[in-house]
Amino acid sequence: MLRLMLTQAKKHPALIPLFGFLGLGMMMAGTYTMRLALFNPDVSWDRKNNPEPWNKLGPTDQYKFVAVNIDYSKLKKDRPDF
Repeated sequence: MLRLMLTQAKKHPALIPLFGFLGLGMMMAGTYTMRLALFNPDVSWDRKNNPEPWNKLGPTDQYKFVAVNIDYSKLKKDRPDF
């Protein structure tokens, strides 16, 4: 597969940016998937020691990827402890 891409790039040099952007897009999608799998509070990898990781989040923890108008450092706790 890689050899075919290289031969096509040698024959048609205009395809090189296409292959570059395609590779970049695949890398970004993989990185975002890994970020969701490792840092999302809804995902529990260790059910024995931490069965409900979303209950251990404080009100100042930012778990969204982009927070437009929210300053998480100034929020107060508005939920009970479990």
